[in-house]
Amino acid sequence: MAIENFLESKNIRLDQQLRFTAEIDKMTSILRRTMLIDGSRRENDAEHSWHIAVMALIFAEYTVEPVDIARAVKMCVVHDLIEIYAGDTFAYDVAGNQDKAEREAASADKLFAQLPKEQGTEIRLLWEEFDAMQTPDAKYAACMDRLQPFLHNTLTEGHTWVESGTCRSSVEKRMAIIKNFMPEVYKWVEKNIDNAIEKGWLKA
Repeated sequence: MAIENFLESKNIRLDQQLRFTAEIDKMTSILRRTMLIDGSRRENDAEHSWHIAVMALIFAEYTVEPVDIARAVKMCVVHDLIEIYAGDTFAYDVAGNQDKAEREAASADKLFAQLPKEQGTEIRLLWEEFDAMQTPDAKYAACMDRLQPFLHNTLTEGHTWVESGTCRSSVEKRMAIIKNFMPEVYKWVEKNIDNAIEKGWLKA
């Protein structure tokens, strides 16, 4: 089965929306470095996005500022769509992160142009807001994006930390948004960082 088999509806707008829906199925093929908690395989972008979207429904009571949960959920769902073309960049890959912004901007240009203009613009603006991490909604969504793989690492013996030789300071820098925006949650994060050091999953 391929997109060549798509039957047009003769409604240009609807066809754009249907084709875009088919295109984003590619998220299921974008593998992240994060291991599933059961240790069976690496998760994909679609699984990660679903997971943090559900998390966004749960943890808002711990934020230092009020958030619009619905907007944060939207950001969680769309924040990694650009990786369909840009690929996933591992958070602790220094070299890979050097050209990340350029790759992702080019991907956004290509991907969001496939939707009707106002819908493409709306989703792109949500992605850009998420990436900037300046608004309360974006900060909250970013906290979920960081908390989920951190949780996975605590339950998979630090799989990606061990694999990449990650050190404590790198994780603390990555989790700083949680420290500032969700300090009660960060107490748990800090305990797990200490535990990871003790068990040799993170470099001191």
